[in-house]
This record gives sequence, C-alpha cells and structure tokens, in this order.
Amino acid sequence: MPRSEARVATDRPQRYAKQLASHLGRRSETSWDEATGEGRIVFQGGTGTLTAAEGALLLSVEADAERLALFEDVVGRHLVRFGAKDELVVEWHRDSGEPGTTQRKGDEPDAAHRPD
Repeated sequence: MPRSEARVATDRPQRYAKQLASHLGRRSETSWDEATGEGRIVFQGGTGTLTAAEGALLLSVEADAERLALFEDVVGRHLVRFGAKDELVVEWHRDSGEPGTTQRKGDEPDAAHRPD
C-alpha cells in the first residue's frame, strides 16, 4: 500500500499529536498513548501514525493510490490549522518518489473537505 511521510518541525509535537488524534477521532478510530508519544488513525481505506519526536511531529499515512493525497490533506490541513500561530508547514514525501502534497497557513481547503 502506498505510504507518505512528513516531518513537521515544532517545539510542541506531543500537544499537536494529541490534538490531532482527539479531533480526527470524531470521524475515524484514533488512539493516543501519552507515555510513548505515539498515536494511530484508522481511516476508511487507510491508516495514519503520529509520533512525537524531539523537535518534530512525525506523520505517516498509508492508503490506496486514489486516497493517499486525500489523507495527506486531511491530516496536514488540520495540523496547520491547530498550529496557525506557529506557522507549521506539512510537506509530504511518498515512498514511490513522486511528490506529496504540502499544507501551510493560508492554503484554502478544497470545497469537498472544508474544516469542521
């Protein structure tokens, strides 16, 4: 299954990961382990992981080729919105070598996936 990863520089990776897991848990199955700093998202048709590392939040998503960009966008857009003051940038890198999507402050969500 195609995979995409992003490393988002932040001084608050644990806070943002926990917030993402909580927020996305309204529509997907999510988990967050405070002790390990790791979380999981189960989308319909894919999965994601959140890992709080020193100075960065590590993200990954796996999905079929048609949904990979959608999951990159959902996770990235929500993180950028939560971290607007920190001006977070999420740049995805796919294991296939093709470019992933990028989310940053000021990007407009597409009409089908407006924020909740």
